[in-house]
Amino acid sequence: MRRLLRILGIVSALLIGGHAFAGGLGELSAGDASSGLKEALIRGADVAVSQLGKTDGYMGDARVRIPLPDSLRPAEKMMRRLGMKKQADELIATMNRAAESAVVEAKPILLDAVRNMSFSDAKGILTGGDDAATQYFKRTTSAPIGERFLPIVKQATAKVQLSDQYNRYAGQAAKLGLLDDKDANLDSYVTQKALDGLFLMIAEQEKAIRKDPIGTGSKLLQSVFGALGK
Repeated sequence: MRRLLRILGIVSALLIGGHAFAGGLGELSAGDASSGLKEALIRGADVAVSQLGKTDGYMGDARVRIPLPDSLRPAEKMMRRLGMKKQADELIATMNRAAESAVVEAKPILLDAVRNMSFSDAKGILTGGDDAATQYFKRTTSAPIGERFLPIVKQATAKVQLSDQYNRYAGQAAKLGLLDDKDANLDSYVTQKALDGLFLMIAEQEKAIRKDPIGTGSKLLQSVFGALGK
């Protein structure tokens, strides 16, 4: 019951600009609640982009490393058996390096989503599950981030002239029903996987902040998310 009352107090302040929220961690105003939430979103997005946008951000992390589609794994194994290990490794490396180059373009779009957040969005994030903020980012930024990623991915794959080879093989596999249409184009496939990895990392940051707001070193985050946790 105490946790529910605290949540309702914060949400009410956000929605109607009401009086200060009094809790065990001190007085939390509507402005503080809003600022704390936005700080958490910005912090999570910034860390996620920074981790992924460096060398081996994707390639060196098994959680987000971009492999060939499952339906093309047999072809990859055959390439390796036929002495084409270098080509297979180059294709996978190119996909991941493209994602690492593209992901830095996500940051300004994510920050815009925070600035444009409505009261209704704030309520949903504060009262939602461990990934409520991540779902907000997915809903509001997937399309524009994907549009920003795609030309960067295309440029990277074109340099090694592997995109056309992949598309020819994958196109045939898609016609035979062996591959999803969305995976039949290398650049589209890499773009989607890069997005998946980005939102996975944002979700992990969000979960960590909700679980241990004190560990962030921010008194404001401690007040907002610490209050929710009680």
